[in-house]
Amino acid sequence: MTIAQDYRRTHIRIPEPLYKGLDAAVHSAAGMVGSLNGESELLSAAEAVDSLGERWRGLTEGRLASGLQDLRQVFRRRRKGYEEFVPEALAAIREAATRHIGLQPFVVQTAGALALYRGCIAEMATGEGKTLTAALAAVLHGWSGYPAHVVTVNDYLAERDAAWMGPLYRACGVSVGHVSSEMDPAARRAGYAADIAYTTSKEIVADFLRDRLWLGDLQRAERRQLAVLLGKAPAIEPGLVMRGIHAAIVDEADSILVDEAVTPLIIARAGSADAFLEACARAHEIASGLRPREDYKVDRRLRDIHFDDRQRERLADRLRRMPGTYGGSSGELELVQQALSAREFFSKGAEYLVQDGRIVIVDEFTGRQMPQRSWRGGLHQLIEIKEGLEPTAPTETLARLSFQRFFRFFRRLSGMTGTAREASGEFWDIYRLNVVRIPENRPCRRFVGPPRLFSRGEERWKAVLEEIDEVNRSGRPILVGTRSVLASEHLSSLLEGRGLFHRVLNAVRHREEAGILASAGVRGAITIATNMAGRGTDIRLGPGVAEAGGLHVIATECHESARIDRQLFGRCARQGDPGSARAYASLEDELLLRFAPPPLRSLAQAQIEGGLPGAGGWALRFAQFVAQRQAFDRRKAVLKTDTWLDDSLSFAPGDVI
Repeated sequence: MTIAQDYRRTHIRIPEPLYKGLDAAVHSAAGMVGSLNGESELLSAAEAVDSLGERWRGLTEGRLASGLQDLRQVFRRRRKGYEEFVPEALAAIREAATRHIGLQPFVVQTAGALALYRGCIAEMATGEGKTLTAALAAVLHGWSGYPAHVVTVNDYLAERDAAWMGPLYRACGVSVGHVSSEMDPAARRAGYAADIAYTTSKEIVADFLRDRLWLGDLQRAERRQLAVLLGKAPAIEPGLVMRGIHAAIVDEADSILVDEAVTPLIIARAGSADAFLEACARAHEIASGLRPREDYKVDRRLRDIHFDDRQRERLADRLRRMPGTYGGSSGELELVQQALSAREFFSKGAEYLVQDGRIVIVDEFTGRQMPQRSWRGGLHQLIEIKEGLEPTAPTETLARLSFQRFFRFFRRLSGMTGTAREASGEFWDIYRLNVVRIPENRPCRRFVGPPRLFSRGEERWKAVLEEIDEVNRSGRPILVGTRSVLASEHLSSLLEGRGLFHRVLNAVRHREEAGILASAGVRGAITIATNMAGRGTDIRLGPGVAEAGGLHVIATECHESARIDRQLFGRCARQGDPGSARAYASLEDELLLRFAPPPLRSLAQAQIEGGLPGAGGWALRFAQFVAQRQAFDRRKAVLKTDTWLDDSLSFAPGDVI
């Protein structure tokens, strides 16, 4: 390994701190201007690439391969002015895609590839071919010789896309690999050794941290080279799997860079358990005897438990009898609060499942199982105790890193998603990424009806059933989105009561996902799904469905982020097909209970009772605005903490842990 390769293996970009005051305002304005001006310029550049394609289409296979090899050398050498060859290179890559994977990129896909290569977030509607778009840009990154990664949301998509785009990559002279959760270190090393590596956010961050733990105080290349000169270099090669980070294209960028931004990836090992588990059992026992409002206060908006001074005094004697080091310290009250949180805010079938005698967390945004994750601070053990399970031993944290901080380490970062505009300010402020909208290849024919708000949940479910029944009689397929496993199973039982055949896709029935989605677009199909419904998958319409009006999507509860609702609606009306969507909600939903103040809910209630058209739609929008603002503030606070840690605790730039 050369010195340059060793340097690149651990080199990271030191993120810039957030701007403040007037500088922040000017910076935000610059981001808005960049986003507004990007679309027309990208489309013009994509048209120019399309015009260059004619001469490549006339070449023999051998001449095309030779031309691609010549372009690869231009990008590998990176001589001054090499970026001028990007249009010619994309024209050649497009022709290779047509010949080797049978997909001829549209002009809008070329525009998306240009946006990705230039370091932007490309907002492309669902079904517009983001997989191929990413591959066009990834070839350019792969030609550079620097580590290039395509990061997606699950193992299935990482493996599928690497195999699907493989013939294109090989025709362009670049290697491709993938890394998934079940791989051993040798297979991971082989996956990352490729010019382009497909993986998930969780796997790449975990491998990055494990490599840093293995290196210890040799995280910087300068230290490693000095150790070599002094003859004291340890054998570090066997424990490393990555060859560094440089460029990343993030699929479903809003999910990874925004929704999961501050989720910490933690590398841990088993710690001492007896005293802690005994304290958890005692905390659960104490919490079981406490009553809301009388013994503690519940803040559902912030999902927090509060004790006033009087309540603390009443608890003091019981807390002193906590076992081990917890008795008489501040930790015992926190454990009781966690036990109450487990009771008040965490429900089986919503936030978690019980499978094979263990707690499995369900992802809030996707509805997918996360078997490798656990809650911290005793919460996981207290939920296990609540469910009558044997509590697992706590873990000792060796290293942790938020996705937000990790992706700011890349020198070249870009992403794509169907729902980016709501988070455009955050993409610019946090990651310095402009959001550029890429128009549809064919005009969108989706009709989104006004949301319907009801006073009570039962009224909402009745209205949802009536709409399903009515649309089903027309023969159109229906996709019904729910926010939890419990809600999906509840709706399933209601449909069974009406004799309506349907299929359910949720975290419990996830193994049936491919088969369920394959038939979700056929005439008369009714599919109930949690938010896992189809990110990265395609619901194809069956014969006669388009003529009947296409797929109809129903959201049975609005999400805290309007983007999640828009993602669900994006399952219909793809590539110019017809389709429709509507959202339902009730004043008893968590969104309104947490983020809409009582006076606002009362006003919405009065409008509903008065039968006003579109009653309460503004209340939903207000609650989502408040929820999204608070979530952004939390992510910004985590970023400030990360910056403070970098400034205060790191002895040298480049050390991560």
